[in-house]
Parts: sequence; structure tokens; C-alpha cells
Amino acid sequence: MTANDPGLRKGIRYQPDETPPVALAFGLGLQLAVLTLAGIVLTPAIVIRAAGGTEDFLSWAVFAAILVSGVTTILQMVRVGRIGAGYVLLMGTSGAFIAVCVAAIAEGGPAMLATLVVISSLFQFALSARLSLFRRILTPAVAGTVLMLIAVTVMPIVFGMLKDVPDGTPAPAAPLSALVTLLVILGIGLKATGMLRLWAPVIGVVTGSVVAGFFGLYDVDLVADASWIGLPKSAWPGFDLNFGPVFWALLPAFVFVTLVGAIETVGDAVAIQHVSWRRPRAVDFRAVQGAVAADGVGNLLSGLAGTVPNTTYSSSISIAELTGVGARSVGIAVGAVFLALAFLPKALAVVLAIPGPVAAAYITVLLAMLFVVGMKVVFQDGIDYRKGLIAGVAFWVGVGFQNGVIFPEYFSEFAGGLLRNGMTAGGLAAILMTLFVELTDSRRRRIEVEFDISALPKISEFLRAFAARVGWDTAMADRLDAVGEEALLTLVQDKSEAERGQRRLLLVAHEENGEAHIEFIAATGDDNLQDRIALLGARATRDLVEIEQEVSLRLLRHLASSVRHQQYYDTDIVTVRVDRPPLK
Repeated sequence: MTANDPGLRKGIRYQPDETPPVALAFGLGLQLAVLTLAGIVLTPAIVIRAAGGTEDFLSWAVFAAILVSGVTTILQMVRVGRIGAGYVLLMGTSGAFIAVCVAAIAEGGPAMLATLVVISSLFQFALSARLSLFRRILTPAVAGTVLMLIAVTVMPIVFGMLKDVPDGTPAPAAPLSALVTLLVILGIGLKATGMLRLWAPVIGVVTGSVVAGFFGLYDVDLVADASWIGLPKSAWPGFDLNFGPVFWALLPAFVFVTLVGAIETVGDAVAIQHVSWRRPRAVDFRAVQGAVAADGVGNLLSGLAGTVPNTTYSSSISIAELTGVGARSVGIAVGAVFLALAFLPKALAVVLAIPGPVAAAYITVLLAMLFVVGMKVVFQDGIDYRKGLIAGVAFWVGVGFQNGVIFPEYFSEFAGGLLRNGMTAGGLAAILMTLFVELTDSRRRRIEVEFDISALPKISEFLRAFAARVGWDTAMADRLDAVGEEALLTLVQDKSEAERGQRRLLLVAHEENGEAHIEFIAATGDDNLQDRIALLGARATRDLVEIEQEVSLRLLRHLASSVRHQQYYDTDIVTVRVDRPPLK
């Protein structure tokens, strides 16, 4: 791998497995924590005040939310067992839960909220453990659309922050401070190189805050009145274990929003992998599973602590894209700063005193970059008319519901206002359309065989019979037979005889748009075939793999129009698409 390798992504300074200087890691961690802290605090404040909760409970909920965010952010980085992504994915309170959390507190009190959050978090653990079963539903088109809709959902709040200034403030104060912030971030981000680009967000926010301070917008009194070290008055709500009508009425909404939040996490975990490595890699779905599991831990801890649920913050992706730093040590620094800030009211006040217009300008840049990342995720495996239809319709359905223009008289109060959130409505639309495609697709043929080379005759017979049923000629049958042989050889060659004896191989084949789609579902391996095939064209492979492996990989690449390898903790899935050979 060389610096001028055309396959490398430019601008990546530190990959997840690299260690930047301590000062740089802490500095980036500090700015990330500072710039996301307001979002963590804002969500419980909106929920509790809208539901009529007490100030004591609000103080407790904010304190608990910051603590949980710190613990789970570190958990995402260090990857304990199967929990955690191993990428810089910040955790914080989830805005998608605002409507259902307000309903829970208003109708059943804080204890009801805690119970519903704990119960609904269990569904995330189940989804993480069996994520491979949902691979045809939680597609890149679905995940990318949800990512794009995050910007649509949050933008109204951001634009509202542009005018969030006290009465009597001079008219130029808000637009000027927002404009200065935006211009500084964009100027540095577009033109600067090296270390300066890493500090674009914090320089922009500090500059904008200084300009706002000249107009009296920076709340100095808030900082002066806060104590240096302290704890909130305990207001832990406990649990409501009566399981009455309120619980059963709200549980479906909580479960659905939890699953939508998990889809957002899937999208975030996929996207962060795209922006964290110099050389493009196949998505590691074990990291995605870990991210969803850590999200579940965050929701569980949030419920136990009596605060609003947790989720991954998509701003992590935008920051990694902007700064070019994806090192895990940065994420650990963020989590440590969160934990410290929970006990430092004075430092917390410094962040909370940042004027709304300044914060809005910064968040606008992040959301714009996130929207583009969502588009990249939608297109990552190519796009056909079906994927385009799903992503396009779902996106505009989300926009319509977010703006309350799609039959609000029928849907505005549905399930406690569930569909008023554009991400939820659009995500549901994308899931339903994807599910419809799967249910109405051509029938899939399948066979289960031994995970061993001795199964080649059965695989050959199965694939030739499949080609005959579809009506393909001998040339296509021969190509499918060769693909089956090379794929099996590549999968089993690194496994010992004992390992092969403990596993079974499931083959699933179907025809789509004149192509054969074949899935090889087996035990998880250490290497990703998709990455290894990509390396064949990058450099001589004799130093990378054994010659037998190279032959199989090259033949597989030649025979197949695409090879996609999805690695989960419990399952290894290789999807091969095969075009019919050209007529002679």
C-alpha cells in the first residue's frame, strides 16, 4: 500500500486501528463531547417539560443521560465480547423517542417511562443476536434512507435554534453569529490541510460564540451560577410493575421506535466503516451487530436509571468525514469527557451557554454531510429501479409526515404521534416496501449439505437443476457449477477438518432480472472474501494468499458479476450474482 495508490481514500489521517498523539486524541474527544453535549441534554429537557415533570426529575434525568452516554460511548470503542462496534460512534439521548416518552410520563409517570424503556431495550438485544435473519429487510437502501431522514427530522429544530435569542437582542446578532460560525467551519474545512482541518468545528464555534458575546448572547450568568462539582438531588423514579392499560397501550409504540432506532444504528455502523478506512472495505456486520448490542445496553441502562433512551449519534460520521480521524482513542476520550462533565456543573454550563444560532450553524454542516453519507450507503451495492423506488418514495413519505402535510387529520395522533417523526414514518415505509419485494419475489430454491469439499457433487446437481427450472442453457449451467465449486473451495480452505465437521452449508438460489443470485450460508470466517477479491487487482497477491486461494478467488471474480460477503457472529453469508454468458 503506497501513498499514491489510486484505491486509497484521501484525507484519512488516522484509521480505527491507529493511535494518534494523546493531545490530538484528547483535543478531538473534547470538542466532540462539547459539541454533542447540548443534544444529550436537550432531549430529556424537552420530554420532561412537555410532560409536566418536576425540575428535580429533570436534573436527575439529565445527569443520568450524560452518565449513560459516557459509559456506552466507551463501550462502542472497546468492544467487550460481542458488544460494541469498535468504531467512533458517539452515544446520546434519542430524539426519535420524544413523542412516546412524553406520552409515557404524562399518562403513567416517570416510573412508567422507566419500565417501558427497559422492556423495549430487550428487542434490540434480540435483533443484534439474529441480525443476519433480517439482512433482506435492513438493506443499504433502508439504512441509507433512514440516515438521510435524520437530517430532515432534525433540521426544523436546528432552523428554530437560529432565532433562539432573548427578547431585545439586536437584529443582526443571530444571523451574524451564525454566519461567522458557518463561514469559519466551511473555510477551514474546504481549504485547510493537516492539523488545522481537524479543529475546524471547534474554531468555528468559538469564533461564533465570541461574535455572539459582543451582542450579549453568551449566557455568562449561567456559567457563573453553576457549582464546580456536584450531584443532582436524587429523583430516581423506580419502576411501575402493575402492567396496566397504559403499559400495554404504549408498549407497541416503544418497541417500534426502538427498532427504528436500531435501524438508524445499523445505518450509522455501516456508514462509519465507509469513512474510517483509507482503503474501501466490505462492511463488517459483526461490528454492526456490536453497535446494535451496545445501543441496547444504552437503552437498558437508561431505563434502569429512569431517563430517556439512548442511541448512536450520526454526527460521529460527519465528524470523522470532516476531520479524517477515526481512531478509537478519540471515542474513548469522548466517553471519558462525558463521565467527567456529569459531575462538573460548571463545565456543563460552559457548553450549554453556547448561543442557539452558533450551535445551529455547526449542526447544519454536520447534517449536510450526513445526508450525503446516507446517499452513499443507498448506492453502496449499486442501484436498480427497485432500490431507487424504495429509497425515493420512503424519503419523501418521511418528508411529508415530518412537515405534517400527509392527511394530518388521520395520522397526526396515530400511536401517540409516532408518524409525526419523519425518520420513523420514512423508515417504516422503506421496511414495508422492502418486505413486499421479498414476499413477492421469485421462489427461492435451497439445499443443505455438509460444509466440506465432499459436498461438491450435491451442489453441482442442485445448481444444474436450478438452471434447468429457470430455463437457462448449458453454458449458464456450467457457469453456475463453476461458481459453486470455487465459492465452496474458497470458504472451506482455511478450515480444519474438525471445524468443517461441525458446520453445515445452506445454499439458496433464485433468479432476478435475468441473473442468478446464489447465497452460501455457513460458519463465520476470519477473512472477508469481498476484501480479498478487491486486493487481487490492487497488487500482486502471492504475498497475501496461498497460490491455491488466489486461483479460486480469481476464478470466482471472473465468473461472477459481483461477490458480497456479509460476516456476522453466528453466520457467514456469501452472495454471488452471476450473469448469463454472452451468446457466441
